[in-house]
Amino acid sequence: MGQLITLNADDGHTFKAYEAKPSGQVIGGLVLIQEIFGVNAHIQAVADQYAHDGYLVIAIPTMSRVQENVNLGYSEEDIKIGFGLKQAVEALPGSPVMKDLQAGINHVKTAGKVGIFGYCWGGLLTWRSACKLEGLSAAVAYYGGGVPNEANLKPLCPTMTHFADQDTHIPLTAVADFEKAQPQVINHIYAGQHGFNCDHRGSYDKTAADLARSRTLSFFQTHLST
Repeated sequence: MGQLITLNADDGHTFKAYEAKPSGQVIGGLVLIQEIFGVNAHIQAVADQYAHDGYLVIAIPTMSRVQENVNLGYSEEDIKIGFGLKQAVEALPGSPVMKDLQAGINHVKTAGKVGIFGYCWGGLLTWRSACKLEGLSAAVAYYGGGVPNEANLKPLCPTMTHFADQDTHIPLTAVADFEKAQPQVINHIYAGQHGFNCDHRGSYDKTAADLARSRTLSFFQTHLST
C-alpha cells in the first residue's frame, strides 16, 4: 500500500499525490495519470501494482487546482461530475496541470529513468507530457480521448498507445489518422470498449487489460532499465 505525500509545482502550487514504493530492486520511476475520477481506489491499486513490479510510482491528482481530494466512482453522476472538473482544469490559463505532472517526474527521477502512463483523460495528458515535458524516457497512453486531435505534436520520448475497437469516444478512423501522422508511435488496438483496463467499470475486459499491461511492462522495461 502506498501513501499520500506533498509535492510542489514550480509555480508554488502544493498538492497531495499518491506514492507507491517497490519493496525490492528499483527499475525506475513512473508517473501515473488518473482518469476523470480522481486518484481513487482503482488508480491507487494500479500504482501499487506497478510498484510491486519494481517501480517507484507517483499518481498525480490532476484536478487539485480546481478541487482537492477528488475520489469518484463510475456511476453516471460520477461521470458528470468528473467531466465537469476536467473541463474546469482544461480551461485554466497556461495549462498549469502540466506543472503538476512535471513535479511528479522530478520526484520519481531519484529512482532512475522515468516513464509516464495514464488512462482516458490521463491518456491525453500522457501524450501531452511525452511531447512537452522534460525528463521522460517512455510514455504509454491508454484510450486517450483527444489524442488523435493533437497528432500535430511531436513526442520527445518513445511512446506507446492502447485503443479499443468499440470505443464510442475515439473512432477507429481517428486512430488510423493518428497512426499515419505518428508512424514512430507504437499503437495497439484491442477488442473492447473505452475503459477496458479498469476492473471497477462495466467496460472492463480482462483479456485486453492483461495484454495491454504486459505490453506496457515490456515497453517500460526496455526503455527505463537500460
